[in-house]
Amino acid sequence: MEKDKKKAGLIGIVGEDGVLENPEIGEIFPLSCDQIPAMRPRFRLKPTNVDDVQKIVHWANQTGTPLVPVSSGEPHFRGDTVPSVPESVIVDLSGMNKILKIDRRNRLALIQPGVTHNQLLPELKKEGLRINMPLMPRSNKSVIASLLEREPVMSPQYQWNLLEPLRSLEIVWGNGDTFYSGSGMFRGEKESDWKKGLVPVLGVGAGPSQVDFYKFVSAAQGSMGIITWASVKCEVLPELRKIFFVSSDRLDDLVDFTYKLLKYRFGDELFIMNNNCLSYILSKKADEIETLKDALPSWTVVVCITGGNYLPKEKVEAQENDIRDIAQQYGLPMVPEMKGCMGNELFEILLKPSEDPYWKLRYKGNSEEIFFLTTLDKTPGFLATMKSAANEHRYPSSDIGVYIQPAHQGVSCHCEFVLPVNRKNQDEVQRVRELFGKASNRLFREGAFFSRPYGIWADMVYNADARTMIAMQKVKQIFDPHNVMNPGKLCF
Repeated sequence: MEKDKKKAGLIGIVGEDGVLENPEIGEIFPLSCDQIPAMRPRFRLKPTNVDDVQKIVHWANQTGTPLVPVSSGEPHFRGDTVPSVPESVIVDLSGMNKILKIDRRNRLALIQPGVTHNQLLPELKKEGLRINMPLMPRSNKSVIASLLEREPVMSPQYQWNLLEPLRSLEIVWGNGDTFYSGSGMFRGEKESDWKKGLVPVLGVGAGPSQVDFYKFVSAAQGSMGIITWASVKCEVLPELRKIFFVSSDRLDDLVDFTYKLLKYRFGDELFIMNNNCLSYILSKKADEIETLKDALPSWTVVVCITGGNYLPKEKVEAQENDIRDIAQQYGLPMVPEMKGCMGNELFEILLKPSEDPYWKLRYKGNSEEIFFLTTLDKTPGFLATMKSAANEHRYPSSDIGVYIQPAHQGVSCHCEFVLPVNRKNQDEVQRVRELFGKASNRLFREGAFFSRPYGIWADMVYNADARTMIAMQKVKQIFDPHNVMNPGKLCF
């Protein structure tokens, strides 16, 4: 009877078509593995506007029902959208997928949470704009979800903080209140507002004082509130692009070179990959990946140079010469193509979402990933730790994909280890589970900063910092006093 009453209440908010009973979870191989049991959700809701969302949150507070916000399409990988408590309700925001405004003058896009990169990129291109993208996101990945979870973007020189290019947000907190962060109070509802500059272009420092409210929902895994629109800063689409590769057999040889490029803000897209990771990106078939691994250099810095609207050819030529001089100083070759990898081919792949199958799943059908923040100079040490742990658990270190992405103008970097796994092989699955837990703990003890603590990482992070945990719980009590927003995640 209680369940029927709940269903009737939800139908009254989103209509009968907006309520799905006993939905599938859709997780493929979450970080939590079997160490954190997943609960099957009771309902999946599909709101169509902010009023629906606000009513759902108020209803959840009145009935004590847990809510789990989801905006990206399946499959999900990291366990943050798996309910941790029974009788949870999935709030599926994928239907709220309108691009509300693209403004060339302010280089701003106003979008709803269901908007994907595949949807946004062509519309931005029509206006001569682009967005600073993460590396080959899934085709159905929500742009807002990607930004809120602080997925690293490929252009560190345009990243002024780790939430860049996110700006203002419309937030429905866990208590049901609607709030506008940054300059979001200027919602740009009228065309005249945009002409006057009364638009949500700022993301920080809008007060009171210097409080940045959008940080409370950043990497919160939906545990604070639900975002119903966001403004995103864009960049001018370059008229000219060139891509170069600087390779070495040792990661250590590329660190100082990359630091030098970051110091002078050379290059737009700039990152480091090993041959495994690059082969997973370049090919869709396992046998081709094996061949590519052997053909590609062990380590490669990928650097992209762009020219804007003013003197694009001259700018690209000048940067190319300067980068080549720096490479020569470190005794490194700089080439526009490598055996098994043409520059133009990689361009076409990198600057759009991943084609199916998703690039991390291509080698063995599934993969685990361990990622954290550190500084570029410490990555060789973490690599040695990861390889040592892999050998101890009989996982082939020759399969580990490594992606190192400088972030925040080079102040830090995202270090990621991709561990392909054949889920049909139960022995291999068990070894990867053990490796994931042991390697994560060892990397954490050595200084890896798990700034996005999914699954079992949350206990590692918050048990090591009681004061932060207490502060976060106090903030949670303010914005979500009845703990209805994705309970069981982080330290909640």
